[in-house]
Amino acid sequence: MRRKPLLSLALLTAAAVAALVPAATRAQTRKTLDIYVMDVEGGNATLFVSPSGQAVLIDAGNGGPAAARDSDRIMAAVKDSGISQIDHLITTHWHGDHFGGMEALAGKVPIKHYIDHGALVEPAGPGNAFVTEGYPKLYAKATHTVAKPGDKIAIPGLDWRIIEAAGQPIKSALPGAGKPNPTCADYKAGTPDPGENGQSVGSIVTFGKFRVAHLGDLTWNKEYELMCPTNNIGTVDLFIVSHHGQAISNSPQLVHALRPRVMVMNNGTRKGGQPDAMKVLHTSPGLEDLWQMHVSQLSGQEYTVPGMFVANTYDDQPAAIPVAPIAAPAPGPNAPPPPAHNGQAYFFKISASGDGTFTVTNTRNGFSKTYRKS
Repeated sequence: MRRKPLLSLALLTAAAVAALVPAATRAQTRKTLDIYVMDVEGGNATLFVSPSGQAVLIDAGNGGPAAARDSDRIMAAVKDSGISQIDHLITTHWHGDHFGGMEALAGKVPIKHYIDHGALVEPAGPGNAFVTEGYPKLYAKATHTVAKPGDKIAIPGLDWRIIEAAGQPIKSALPGAGKPNPTCADYKAGTPDPGENGQSVGSIVTFGKFRVAHLGDLTWNKEYELMCPTNNIGTVDLFIVSHHGQAISNSPQLVHALRPRVMVMNNGTRKGGQPDAMKVLHTSPGLEDLWQMHVSQLSGQEYTVPGMFVANTYDDQPAAIPVAPIAAPAPGPNAPPPPAHNGQAYFFKISASGDGTFTVTNTRNGFSKTYRKS
């Protein structure tokens, strides 16, 4: 992308020069790919900041009354990263927990390029009217791309591949991939999903020897189409767990074939983390650690991780979390509300080097762990 030429330093005041120094210094000294997985209460927002300083945000959190909260939480990560704009915003699919905070965020930071899977495939209604009315007004002031499998996003220092979009997977293997997937023999089809989840834009990002997978809310049967009979993706170091850790995604055919060393699950206090999904995640070959945004009531102590790997608590934190997971309440207006978390929110920060070494930090407690390439 072309940027406006910098003014001569001779024309800048001393105060303006001083203001530019911190950001310029950070851009010149950045050597890692930094990934921020932000707490948007069971939605999704993941910020990638490349060594070149270019930034990609995948999804923008919840809308409605939560839009201001979630956009502020995203801005906290933007501030920590030292960037001044979002170069690319990928909206994985048109569900409000993924695009709802977009308009509020666009009022707080420039967004230069909007990427999505294309038109809404679910009936239009009050909850998604923004997709057909407000969204075109935003990208009219920027650049807009409808993603297709096989596309690349041009970011210096990164190999960013779109491997799934609009219900279609890539047809040819990524470099180093393409071997038979032995888990396909045990596949059992799930409930067909003709809606937006199955339209998710999925990405594989490579920085030197480090690889990360982010597939939005891609669901079980679509995972099979992507990964079987051959694994056209290969393995990754980091997996941003799909669909908030729900069991209608995260099939063994995907997760176990990716063989991630580390997973980060952006779940809510009662969204994601169901036992069936947690069993798949915890039994993935080669897994070293799972980090999760919240303790989920759907996990209980039985399936959750130790507290140092959990980023956020509840506003009214109980003295103890029950051992047994609860059954998910039936959806609808009479469902009891999940435990609230509207106070201070913390993100996970992953810093990866080109040699494959990466560190995950829990900003709530300062606990961090480094994973070195074997």
